Amino acid sequence: MTSPTPFGARLRRAMDERGPLCVGIDPHASLLADWGLSDDIAGLERFTHTVVEALADRVAVLKPQSAFFERFGSRGIAVLERAVADARAAGALVLMDAKRGDIGSTMAAYAATYLDPSSPLFSDAVTVSPYLGYGSLRPALDLARESGTGVFVLALTSNPEGAEVQHAVRADGATVAATMLGHLRAENAAEAAAGAMGSYGAVVGATLGGSLGAADADLAIDGPLLAPGIGAQGATAADLPKVFGAAVRDVVPNVSRGVLRHGPDVAALRESAARFAGEVQEAVAANGPAAR
Repeated sequence: MTSPTPFGARLRRAMDERGPLCVGIDPHASLLADWGLSDDIAGLERFTHTVVEALADRVAVLKPQSAFFERFGSRGIAVLERAVADARAAGALVLMDAKRGDIGSTMAAYAATYLDPSSPLFSDAVTVSPYLGYGSLRPALDLARESGTGVFVLALTSNPEGAEVQHAVRADGATVAATMLGHLRAENAAEAAAGAMGSYGAVVGATLGGSLGAADADLAIDGPLLAPGIGAQGATAADLPKVFGAAVRDVVPNVSRGVLRHGPDVAALRESAARFAGEVQEAVAANGPAAR
């Protein structure tokens, strides 16, 4: 049986062809209202279909936030299932923003939900939380390797509350965040040795430039770095080289409200996404290292 193409290789190709941008699908109540939609299944379905129709054939990654679909119960999950399938069929990679984290068989069940090709919610990658210990993620990490999918681990998140855990210093002198980055670097070693981007990524806020200490500063994990915070949270494409340094070419900036606020006009959504992608490409080209 032919092994699936690793997520890291597929992501690099998508970023090179479509531009390095991830757009969130975040149908929270206030955004539905801004679009003139009702906060119910009909509004959820209209919003989600419009975003997928507008962007799935042109952006590298779409990132549905699972919670905004789960709040509608089984009918909301059905909308999410269709969005995942339609987005992938149109060529976008789907990163499921579920932030799951547990141990043993429960973590294995979460992994199967998003990373098993037979699942209705099968996605190209999933976000996970490592704060039950990095080893608790092993079922997801192993299934990702087997299925050619990816995992993004919370490392240095953009919310200020995250610092009390992520910047905590361990007995060996390393911060918790640096420890997670080190684990991911090791996870990506085989793909990096072959000259490819790894499939195991970290979530690092694009707004953190001034708060990154020396112990957290080595962001080069030989894998993708999902960077929320561009747009509505205040970061810009020009900030990326300052935050990520030599790792900037592996950054996948995430924009949600900055693009979604232009809906429900499909043309406006496309124009906004193209503008963000172009700005990121310019910033990387001006400051990033040569391609691998």
